Amino acid sequence: MHPSAAKLLLLIVAAASSFLSVASHGLRPRQLKRNASCLPHERDALLAFKENITSDPEGILSSWRRGRKDCCRWMGVTCSNQTGHVLELDLSYRNLAGQISPSLLSLEHLEHLDLGGTYLSGHDGRFPEFLCSFKNLRYLDLTHNAYALPSEVPPQLGNLSNLRHLGLASNYLYATDISWLVHLHQLEYLEMDGINLSTIDNWLHVVNMIPSLKFLSLWNCSLPRANQSLTHINLTKLEVLDLSTNYFGHPIASSWFWNITSIQLLLLSSTYLYGPFPDALGRMTSLSILGFRENGNSATMAVDLKNLCELRNLLLDGSLSSANITEFIEKLPQCSSNKLYYLSLNDNNMTGIMPQVMGHLTSLGILSLSNNSISGSISPGLQNFTSLEALFLSSNHLSGQIPLLPRGLEILDVSMNFLSGHFHFRAPNIEVLILSSNKITGPIPEKFCELQYLSDLDLSNNSFVGELPVCSSMPYLRSFLLSNNEFSGKFPSLIQSLSNLTLLDLSWNKFYGTLPRWIGHLAKLRFLDLSHNMLYGSIPVNITHLRQLQLLNLSFNNISGSIPKSLSKLMAMTKTHIPTTYGFDWYTGWANNEFLDILSAVTKHQQHKYGAQSIFYIVDIDLSVNHLTGGIPDEMASLHGLRYLNLSRNCLRGNIPKNIGAMESVESVDFSWNSLSGEIPASLSDLTFLSVLDLSYNNLSGRIPSGRQLETVYDNNPTMYVGNNNLCGPPLQRNCSLGNSDPKHGNLKASREDSESLFFYLELVSGFIVGLWGVLCALLFKKP
Repeated sequence: MHPSAAKLLLLIVAAASSFLSVASHGLRPRQLKRNASCLPHERDALLAFKENITSDPEGILSSWRRGRKDCCRWMGVTCSNQTGHVLELDLSYRNLAGQISPSLLSLEHLEHLDLGGTYLSGHDGRFPEFLCSFKNLRYLDLTHNAYALPSEVPPQLGNLSNLRHLGLASNYLYATDISWLVHLHQLEYLEMDGINLSTIDNWLHVVNMIPSLKFLSLWNCSLPRANQSLTHINLTKLEVLDLSTNYFGHPIASSWFWNITSIQLLLLSSTYLYGPFPDALGRMTSLSILGFRENGNSATMAVDLKNLCELRNLLLDGSLSSANITEFIEKLPQCSSNKLYYLSLNDNNMTGIMPQVMGHLTSLGILSLSNNSISGSISPGLQNFTSLEALFLSSNHLSGQIPLLPRGLEILDVSMNFLSGHFHFRAPNIEVLILSSNKITGPIPEKFCELQYLSDLDLSNNSFVGELPVCSSMPYLRSFLLSNNEFSGKFPSLIQSLSNLTLLDLSWNKFYGTLPRWIGHLAKLRFLDLSHNMLYGSIPVNITHLRQLQLLNLSFNNISGSIPKSLSKLMAMTKTHIPTTYGFDWYTGWANNEFLDILSAVTKHQQHKYGAQSIFYIVDIDLSVNHLTGGIPDEMASLHGLRYLNLSRNCLRGNIPKNIGAMESVESVDFSWNSLSGEIPASLSDLTFLSVLDLSYNNLSGRIPSGRQLETVYDNNPTMYVGNNNLCGPPLQRNCSLGNSDPKHGNLKASREDSESLFFYLELVSGFIVGLWGVLCALLFKKP
């Protein structure tokens, strides 16, 4: 998850336990009883502001018209119900672009200005310094604005002495001096994420002079350190502190903030603080969230946290050098009203046996212990964790059978363990079920059909057997991964009802029968892998109705017939229709939960695993090791976005399409072990991304096309032309003779020689007939 997205999630959780109110980024409806209407000169100022807006895709300013004279009723505008003066202007996160007009200075009574999350800047593309003249501003938010040019944070912001809220987060800003902050005596909220503060070593002493501060976020500011010494800490009201993604690289215990007991949310991820946590952490009784992720596995946690009764989220992934899971669990809060909801200890070299008793953690909603060395069995006591919604235990050494789980569980990932026995589907609300790479056996029970909320299922790399149950409907199922098991039976009819299916992987099983025509009706299907089964019959022509298909893998089956000419209809394999991750919830789910390898494909003569972060790079057709006949359709060359094409080990005949050079994105082409004939098209040398080519064991003839790309490919695979005895020319040692150096000339010469031979034999036969006829006539007319 992107750091800003993670922080937003944490802030949302923190808000439930904090009285700190962080303003919404939406446009707030006005509910005040109003008597006064907008003042004309302020209306004109707003219209002048609108004139400088170059893009308003959401039509937010469509209500800003001279015909609607009361600007207090315009979207994003809030006025005083007594005087009619504009008090608030909130146009945040609405994709506006353009310039912030100085006409806004006419809004002399403005107290609240939020233009965050827009593409608005000053007239020169930089920070609009005139905003520092709004003496009455209490709230100024310009976070995540995309300025056209890097800008220095103007020190004149110190003139806004009434500010309570200042949001400046931006990767386009930098500062060499922040001493002006000491003039903001009433400031409660300060967000400067992404602003380069690398040259400011006294940043803490400046911030310490703002005792009213409750919220301080300096994420990714290139801060040099956090171990400054303070003679006196004034930040006694501080509730939220985010120093994440600043490389400090000093002992955790030397940091300045451990004695501020008012802190509720403390975020220190990617700071590379190391060593033991200080005992003072155990006295931070107001702490609700501790985020200490991705810190190089160089910290230790021996602190007793039993008294942190407000602790809701403890996130330490990738930060601990080692720990014993049982001992760690025993140190967690043991309060009568335990609030711990989210415990995440992934990638921490944790050892020991999975605790069987965790009665003090029954409020847990998310438990994540993936990628450790935890052994033992999964505790049957988890069934009593009625609040548990997500359980991540992948990549450990767990064994035994999966016990009955809480009925409210929505996500279960226990992949990459040594779990065995049968699995019972007893969590009716499950949405994501990842059991891959274990030793689970038996058939899928009929109760599987009751999982009506299931969206992602991965049972790959186990020992499941039998046929799949027939379910009437599973409306939310998007990914269905069953590869490398012992499933059998005809092509599963269950799949026909999966209208939202995006990824289907049935490879390495024992399914048989023909591919049904209805497979072309799965309109959302993007990845189809049916390789290594016993399927037969022809490829249904309407499989090309799958316009979003990126992967078609039917290799290692018994499929016959010809390759459909309509493959050009696979629009997602064209360069102009390469799909993106935008808008795909299923992709976001995989990426955020870091699910392991979800798909494999043989590319460049090697089998590659594709996880959530790389799956969109697959654009692949693999029909190898079947019984396909006929030719390679010329239409395939229109798949300009195709990256990998494997048609090897079939019975294909005819020529390689002359326009194959139009497949400009292709990286790997394998036509080996067929009966292709004719010349190698010269356009093949136009494939600038080509890194693997295999044309071996065909009946190709003529001179091999030249080109630097093909020479490089040959250097990496010198056998790519083997088994084509009529090929000649570099890089082969077989020189092209006069007769075959030019295929056209050779054909013409052969034709001429054939004609001459034919005439010779015709003359010989005709001479023989004439001679014979003369002899017969002489005998016939000879007198006795």
